Amino acid sequence: MSEISQEIQDIFDDANGSLAIGELEEAIVGYRKCVELDPNYFDGWQALGMALMKTNQLKEAIGCGLQATILKPNDQLAWTALSQMYVQDGQIAEAEHAKQNATILGLGGKVDKSQ
Repeated sequence: MSEISQEIQDIFDDANGSLAIGELEEAIVGYRKCVELDPNYFDGWQALGMALMKTNQLKEAIGCGLQATILKPNDQLAWTALSQMYVQDGQIAEAEHAKQNATILGLGGKVDKSQ
């Protein structure tokens, strides 16, 4: 995985600052910019998905959550967050599947053997 540019890191830090003071829409703009600049930026996708979930933009949040699990299929937090997004959207079967993956990882297993 490539090193994150200082520009992206600065944008991400600013977006986190916006999130911290409750400026969710401003944070979302920043996180969107991060993943536009680097589509492989896991932290950007993860943060964008969570911010979108908090603003009830669930379909897009789920898309971001899925992208995060594609980039890091063995990240327990990514699967846990995706499960929460599915629950909030009423997609219970999908939520259970994501939760199951998070549980496997929590027990030391792997979702993707190539990782």
